[in-house]
Amino acid sequence: MTANHLDKNKLDWLFRTLNSAYGDLDWWPAETRIEMLIGAVLVQNTAWTNAEKAIANLRARDWLNAESIHALPQSELASAIRPAGYFNIKARRLQALCAWVIQQGGLVTLDEWTTKELREGLLCVHGVGPETADCILVYAFNRPVFVVDAYTQRLLQRLGWQEGVLDYESLRAVFESTQPQDAGHLGQYHALIVEHAKQYCRAKPSCSGCPLARGCEYTARPC
Repeated sequence: MTANHLDKNKLDWLFRTLNSAYGDLDWWPAETRIEMLIGAVLVQNTAWTNAEKAIANLRARDWLNAESIHALPQSELASAIRPAGYFNIKARRLQALCAWVIQQGGLVTLDEWTTKELREGLLCVHGVGPETADCILVYAFNRPVFVVDAYTQRLLQRLGWQEGVLDYESLRAVFESTQPQDAGHLGQYHALIVEHAKQYCRAKPSCSGCPLARGCEYTARPC
C-alpha cells in the first residue's frame, strides 16, 4: 500500500490545526546532542517517561557521553537503563551507536556529512532503524527529515486518510515532498502529532474537544 492518496492540502491543514492548538513545542527534550542520540535508542518500544528515568540514571552516574557508554561493561549499562525496558538489548544498541559516533570522529565531524550519508551510516548501526535514524537526524543534526512513528500511522488512519499501516519510506517521502524542507518545521510537525496522540488520539481515543474533530472520519462515526 502506498501513500499516494495523501496530498499537500490535507497535510497543510493538519499542521495548521495542530500548530494552532498546541503552539511551538520544545522537542526533542535533551540537554545535549549526545543525550538526544541516547534518548532515541532508549525510547524504542516504550513511553518517553520510562526513557527519562533511564537518562536520569545515566546523568546521575555522569555517563551521558559516548565515551563512557562505550567503555562500560554491558551489564552495568543495562542495569542503569533498566527503567527503559529491554535493557540488555538497548545496552548493546547504545554501545554500538556510541562506538560508531567515536569511530567517525564525533558529532562535529558527522556534522560535515550530507543528510544522505548520515542516514545511510546510522542505518548500518546495530539497532538503529528508520524511525530512530530520522529522530537523530532531525533533532540532533537539524536535518530536514520527517519522523514516521506509530502515532502518525494511527492519526492518519483515524482521519480516514489511509487504510492500514503504510510503508515507512513512502509515507516519509510524502511528508517531506509536500512540506517545507526545514528541520524546524518537520521536527515541529512530528512533535505536534506526538502531543496530539498523548492528549486525544490515544490507543483508546478521547474525542471530546479534539481540535481535529471536524475533519476526522473516526469522530464522525455514529455511536
